[in-house]
Amino acid sequence: MHPTITNMIDVVAKGEADKIAPLLAEDVTFMPPTYYKTWTGRAPVAAVLGHVGQVFSDFKYRRIMGEGNDWALEFQCKIGDLDAVGVDLITLGDDGLIAKFEVAMRPHKSIGALRDAMNARVMKDPSFLVFKDALS
Repeated sequence: MHPTITNMIDVVAKGEADKIAPLLAEDVTFMPPTYYKTWTGRAPVAAVLGHVGQVFSDFKYRRIMGEGNDWALEFQCKIGDLDAVGVDLITLGDDGLIAKFEVAMRPHKSIGALRDAMNARVMKDPSFLVFKDALS
């Protein structure tokens, strides 16, 4: 397995943005499952993923598929008392850092709970005022 993927598995579930950031390319793009917009840039994406790691509980990767620069990591977690499953679709750049990170999840009710929990957290995080231009 690629070392970036191995490291990501260790840090994403913990929600530690400072440990996630070094795994991300400077111009990384992140497509969340909660809306059809894209976050761009290492600092904003690390912040978003850090918050997600705090919202999810009982997070674990079930299957890891891929090779080279293209990876799919199937996960399961809880959002409050709701169960969710999803897939992290990750593309690594030639430098081995995460260049693209897209998340697909189900069921719909759990995605709504994730959106609500993330909005509540982000509204309390003053750094997101700086990051608003990173969303397109």
